[in-house]
Amino acid sequence: MNKRCLKWFSHRSTTGGAAFGSLFLGLALAACSPKTADTETIIIRGSNTVGEELAPRLIGEFKKAHPNTRFDLEFKGTSYGIGALLVERCDIAAASRNLTTNEMDLARDRAITLNDYVIGSYSVDVIVHAANPVANLSTTQVRDIFTGSITNWKAVGGPDAPINLYIRDPISGTYLGFQELAMEKMPYAPRLKTSTNYAGIVASVIKDANGIGYSSIDLPKTGGVKAVSIGGIAPTVASVNTAKYPYARVLRLHTNKAKESAAAREFVQFVRSPQGQGILLQMGFAPAPTP
Repeated sequence: MNKRCLKWFSHRSTTGGAAFGSLFLGLALAACSPKTADTETIIIRGSNTVGEELAPRLIGEFKKAHPNTRFDLEFKGTSYGIGALLVERCDIAAASRNLTTNEMDLARDRAITLNDYVIGSYSVDVIVHAANPVANLSTTQVRDIFTGSITNWKAVGGPDAPINLYIRDPISGTYLGFQELAMEKMPYAPRLKTSTNYAGIVASVIKDANGIGYSSIDLPKTGGVKAVSIGGIAPTVASVNTAKYPYARVLRLHTNKAKESAAAREFVQFVRSPQGQGILLQMGFAPAPTP
């Protein structure tokens, strides 16, 4: 940690109490790396949900019109990104959740006003084979199926047949994201099959009449599988954007309002433009609501 950051964190720890110290120690240690002097470099830190596949695709398209803009990326979670932004070690913090009370208090304590740009929503569809009669599951049933408490389709109104689980690989952000959204952070069932992407899950469920998995909002339209409603709510762009569908998170880009660079602002505007929103839709995200 450099002297500037060490001095700030020592002061924050003694004046802000344990509530702040325990939250931001790791963030300050990780975030306090020297910031490049290159004004055309955009430093982004934050959410794996944004960084795993979406950010690289958006950046690739953006660079076609801005070839001289460089990006410095590191995605270790929303907390990491907000912490880096609040100690002025990145230009943009990518977030897949709302700010916590501690984060808002720290921003206020440091007289920092954050721009909050909604860019869309991340959602996970629960999918089954197209011939499966089950069309609706409760959140409790989904949790119990993926944790292994329910192992036969008969328990949820389906045929007397074993349930076969298909999920993302453990290194993916979706593996953890689905645990948080649908499983109350409980462990997955011991017997399941993993795929490196959503398309792999869909392909497996198409071949397995007793399969269940999850995918992005667009893939069930390919045929052979169907998305089930959750608590009577179908996964659609409208239900995601109105916060009715339970397995969804709003995605945001945050900047320091007083120090937002022109390059960072231009990139955010691109993400929120029709072209950027089209990329989100193509990748299975729900575009941001139209103002």
